[in-house]
Amino acid sequence: MSAVKTKGSSEKAMPSADTVDTLLARAKKPTSDAMILHPFYKGKMEAVPKCTVRDFHDFAIWYTPGVAAPCKAIHADPEQVYEHTNKGNTVAIISDGTRVLGLGDIGAKAAIPVMEGKALLYKYLGGVDAVSVCLDTKDPDEFIRTVLMLQPNYGGVNLEDISQPKCFYILDTLRERAEIPIWHDDQQGTATVALAGLMNALRIVDKRMDEIRVVFQGCGASNVACSRLMFTAGVKPENCIAVDSRGILHAEREDLRRRKAEFVDKWRIANITNREGRIGAMEEAMVDADVCISLSKPGPGTLDPSWLRLMAEDAIVFAMANPIPEIWPWEAKEAGIRIFATGRSDFPNQVNNSLGFPGIFRGALDVRARTITDEMCIAAAMALADQALDAGLDAEHILPTMDDWAVFPREAVAVGMKAQEQGVARLACDADELHGKASDVIARSRDLTQWMMKEGFIPEAPEV
Repeated sequence: MSAVKTKGSSEKAMPSADTVDTLLARAKKPTSDAMILHPFYKGKMEAVPKCTVRDFHDFAIWYTPGVAAPCKAIHADPEQVYEHTNKGNTVAIISDGTRVLGLGDIGAKAAIPVMEGKALLYKYLGGVDAVSVCLDTKDPDEFIRTVLMLQPNYGGVNLEDISQPKCFYILDTLRERAEIPIWHDDQQGTATVALAGLMNALRIVDKRMDEIRVVFQGCGASNVACSRLMFTAGVKPENCIAVDSRGILHAEREDLRRRKAEFVDKWRIANITNREGRIGAMEEAMVDADVCISLSKPGPGTLDPSWLRLMAEDAIVFAMANPIPEIWPWEAKEAGIRIFATGRSDFPNQVNNSLGFPGIFRGALDVRARTITDEMCIAAAMALADQALDAGLDAEHILPTMDDWAVFPREAVAVGMKAQEQGVARLACDADELHGKASDVIARSRDLTQWMMKEGFIPEAPEV
């Protein structure tokens, strides 16, 4: 472990009843504000030109007859599509709306606000042009065929909010067959940022990755990916326990044995974890655990404070369900948890995909990566963790926040360099070149948004 630079003590008194009421009200405010601001703007993204239009004669360049020349160049050499179009900076955010933000199967139309929100984060934090593509199908094979047919338009695909177990099948199949990076943010994005948070939390409590006991509450796409990436990074599977809605995973569970062909990842986890052979539910799993990674149903009340009191000294809990964490922060602190994180930006220690995917895709696009590997994710996690380490760690500051924009070029460099090292990049760039390019395009995106607000092209929001 690197030496920890701290910001000083972060020990705080438990909130009073009045303070808890204030915190609860603040936690609920984004929901009420969203119902005012979404219809005011009627969405969050729009298409604007990036080329000059000096006069109407320019349309002869950008459209017919001039456009025929780049078309013929691409036909002769398909790689030229990256030089003549915006493909290399465009990502499709594709969902079927079957597992949205703790809301469940709400359908393609109802999923659009989430995908547009993701596109906003891609643009503002990573300088990446992203578009919402919500598909009106629940058939995984039809989904796969559609994505493969769409891929000529995009430099990468972000899969989002797809129910399990088909999300695993869709991701694995597309990664095998597509020629561009296919990324499932609920899996890979969540796992990358959770790993970064774990790295720094362990620095603070002075525990080793290969010695800790971890409980994974929830065995959906996010926690399956978290476990896989953490095992790759050094957590020992045999020291871990996974718990789903039916209890602790183990190889003798009859329901898992019956459905092992369907829930391949659950069955794999059941066979490599839980060396002690514990059975039962969360209460049994949490005894002497150092870490709990919870990606389960939204709370509060999904994690019981009594379970947290069974954990080891200096325990770490990541309660990452959205929109409400599995337990409120003040309840976890009262139960003796040393480091607590959620997926929300309005509490300390946000462990959220938004800290990962903008920089990760920035790096992948800038070297024209063919895929995004686990090793690229680990490189991004290390960059993310080191950014917070450089600023100074304490129990309420284990990761950067989204307004620490320097983290995104740093992640982009880590991802781009690892892609080249692994031979999955089409372009060769050194670290300085990658950092300069990423910094420039991200700064341009942020500055453009601020300028449009200042000049009134983005109307001022009503009071909320």
